[in-house]
Amino acid sequence: MTFVSDRSVAEEVVQDTWLAVIRGLPSFERRSTLKTWIFRILVNRAKTRAMREARSIPFSSFEDPGGEEEPAVDPVRFLPNGMWADPPRPWHEDSPDKLLMRQETLRRLEREIEKLPPNQRAVLTLRDIEGFTSEEVCNILEISETNQRVLLHRARSKIRQALEQYLRGA
Repeated sequence: MTFVSDRSVAEEVVQDTWLAVIRGLPSFERRSTLKTWIFRILVNRAKTRAMREARSIPFSSFEDPGGEEEPAVDPVRFLPNGMWADPPRPWHEDSPDKLLMRQETLRRLEREIEKLPPNQRAVLTLRDIEGFTSEEVCNILEISETNQRVLLHRARSKIRQALEQYLRGA
């Protein structure tokens, strides 16, 4: 779903991927883990399908050629000494109201992840949801370690900011 916008298309990509895995298993050279190899096939098929369906822009077109920096966290959140002026609040109370709010927050989190640029969404999903290592994400998406770290940091910062705004208003 990171590369294609329709669930049925994503399911077809997964089916195509499994067929490619079954066909390609005899030629698997073990230069990476099986998991990374399978995800690399999945990403390649999803990118190809997205371009063919014209529903998405290829991941590679989202490089930041100008090198423009965007602040990861709003600078007003910090004191001059670098400490938090307004630190994130703990979420640990389990009253029924809090449990309901947690469910609503999870739905909000999913919507905010969907709003991220595709490159940030892909890195965040692979690292924080799927649990891949940094090295595996770099191999799957064919990006540098530095680019992966920047994309992950920016994505996490945007999600954090959106959730904090949502929770302040709740």
